[in-house]
Amino acid sequence: MSNLSHDDKLLLIQYCVYKYDSEETLKEKLQGYLSAKDIESAIDTLIATQRIRRIGQDVLQNNESHTGTIPEIPENLRSIVDNL
Repeated sequence: MSNLSHDDKLLLIQYCVYKYDSEETLKEKLQGYLSAKDIESAIDTLIATQRIRRIGQDVLQNNESHTGTIPEIPENLRSIVDNL
């Protein structure tokens, strides 16, 4: 899905972390929507900006205590998140 902006990709990853805290499961579910490189890059960016955190070898968690709540999901991403 090359029509997603960088911010859309980051937001999509954040919402997917709510559904699947396992990084491997998250990657499996998103592979039809984003390239493996995009997923890795988005996860690395979100960790670096402290929007998500790694709490185990394969476990990710939204870092709401640091960033507050994540923005409302836009309509163009809602169908993707609902289908995962």
